Amino acid sequence: MTTENHYPHLLEPLDLGFTTLRNRVLMGSMHTGLEDHKRDFPRLAAYFAERAAGEVGLIVTGGIAPGVRGSALPTPTGLFSRLQVPRHKLVSSAVHDAGGKVCMQILHGGRYSFHPMSVAPSAIQSPITPFKPKALSAKGVEKQIRNFVRATRLAREAGYDGVEIMGSEGYFINEFTTTHVNKRTDEWGGSTRNRYRIAEEILSRCREVAGHDFIIIYRLSMLDLLPDGNRWDEIVAQAKMAEAAGATLINTGIGWHEARIPTIATMVPRGAFSWVTARLRPEVGVPVITTNRINTPKVAEDILARGDADMVSMARPLLADPEFVKKAREGRADEINICIACNQACLDHTFSRKTCSCLVNPRACRETELNYLPATQSKTIAVVGAGPAGLACASIAAHRGHQVSLFEQSGEIGGQFNMAKKIPGKAEFAASLAYFRGELDRSGVKVHLDTAVSAGDLEGFDEIVLATGVFPRQIELQGIDHKKVVSYIDVLNEKVVPGPRVAIIGAGGIGFDVAEFLSHAKDHPDSSQSSEAFAREWGIDITLEAQGGVKGIEPQPPASVRDLWLLQRKPGKPGKTLGKTTGWIHRLSLRKRGVQMLGGVTYEHIDDQGLHISVGGEQRLLAVDHVVICAGQVSNRSLADELEAQGLSCHVIGGAKKAAELDAKYAIAEGSELAAKI
Repeated sequence: MTTENHYPHLLEPLDLGFTTLRNRVLMGSMHTGLEDHKRDFPRLAAYFAERAAGEVGLIVTGGIAPGVRGSALPTPTGLFSRLQVPRHKLVSSAVHDAGGKVCMQILHGGRYSFHPMSVAPSAIQSPITPFKPKALSAKGVEKQIRNFVRATRLAREAGYDGVEIMGSEGYFINEFTTTHVNKRTDEWGGSTRNRYRIAEEILSRCREVAGHDFIIIYRLSMLDLLPDGNRWDEIVAQAKMAEAAGATLINTGIGWHEARIPTIATMVPRGAFSWVTARLRPEVGVPVITTNRINTPKVAEDILARGDADMVSMARPLLADPEFVKKAREGRADEINICIACNQACLDHTFSRKTCSCLVNPRACRETELNYLPATQSKTIAVVGAGPAGLACASIAAHRGHQVSLFEQSGEIGGQFNMAKKIPGKAEFAASLAYFRGELDRSGVKVHLDTAVSAGDLEGFDEIVLATGVFPRQIELQGIDHKKVVSYIDVLNEKVVPGPRVAIIGAGGIGFDVAEFLSHAKDHPDSSQSSEAFAREWGIDITLEAQGGVKGIEPQPPASVRDLWLLQRKPGKPGKTLGKTTGWIHRLSLRKRGVQMLGGVTYEHIDDQGLHISVGGEQRLLAVDHVVICAGQVSNRSLADELEAQGLSCHVIGGAKKAAELDAKYAIAEGSELAAKI
């Protein structure tokens, strides 16, 4: 451990006048699902307390509704009654006891609310919700403003250090500020000034009831990513208004939920939007916060050192590692469990009404139930397989005090992570592998690579854990043994370099990954590594002259370097089972590259001509050079069967237990849960 400060800007305190933040890290708002029920507030308090103990400068809670109509969910939850204050005091007290500060985010769902009582400036239904909102009358607008004020007053009573007023991402206030939704002709619509008037009223009145020693953050949509979003001069005007109306800090919002441009997924470059905040910073006198895809101390430090912002906001990175800031301060940045921006356990859960967690840290939001306590008795444990499940199980069990031996038949740890990290836009998986390598060393796991074990080799261990993974599923098809046919494993491991025309059988997650891999030129960096290339590919105007940052800007995605067909047996849209918040990105990205996707395909046979198929009764020949099989996976249970035959008990986890719909989220969670109790 070193005490040398490698991150002087990141760890510098921020004086707000009436209070000082201990560093420049804001834990950004993320809805966890624990806010939705009174019974879960003790869990929510523990979740935030752990991040406060990890030394984050300021925490912002998930969105809390200011009234029934503003609730994003059918069950009205929020802070609009004194009866709700005690549960919120649990959160503020827990954070304060851990040495932190916390603001409550006031979020009015507007037309993004999932209930029939939703309201908005105009009766325009959103494309992501099932209900058309009611257009507010002038009296109704006033009532919603008063609800924000009441929520601010109650937040102070509940012990919060401040509030964040959500004015971005297409929620209620943002709906007023743009012509995309606001079609009003009264004093709340029309001119730029009228459209942001509601934000001014809310901010000024909230400041009045809060007093001057209370943090008010305004989350400003600085880049709507919609053709009829705000112009840059309108955004600057809103920022100046927010400062004059009493905002302590201005936070950056990027994009609406309905915008068809990714903003936080793993294919978005690290720190991809800090340039937007940098443009605004000279226009105001209050500190500004930048956000989106900031997941390492170095990325954060570089942003602050360049002067792009006064603070950095990180939400998912603090799900992944609650001690992110503490480790950075102590010179242990290499020990940080990096957020890979997969969205699988956080946002996908949130938008599916499940409790949020984290693929690389299954303890997130489970701090009261999943703990890695010192073992009461040290055991000898054999873990077979160094994929995600085995890595999690081995490292956590060893940290608990067990003597762990990890056996891997290949020459490297990681399993399918080693293939995932090669997919353009998924380079972050390499960070997870680096973290696990370090954890194995730090915990003292004995690692045996290039070692295939049999049942006899495992005799004498107190516990045996099999994380032996999966095999590619074989399919029955005439010509399946043809030289054109290759496995996705050989393609991703570059044992086979497919020709210029390729058919991919199977349009699940692996099929899409293979299509992405084959569509890119090997010697050309993908756009996830460059903010400028990313902006060109998705049609973002980095000069900010285009309305909403996108109007009139044509995306320039690079064409696929191969002719690709992505095929599935099931009728309907390929990729329908991909992640809820990222699937659309993968589908759109491949379509833009010219990849042809077909559903309802019957595979007839493979011969020298190529792949013969039929679609809707029509016979077709795909004259391809190679056919890549991505038809799913089956569990590798041979060792488990061998152990069972010899009367040896074992724990089977990950893909070896369940290959169907296998993903790293499931594998790491299962490995972690077993290690916690073994």
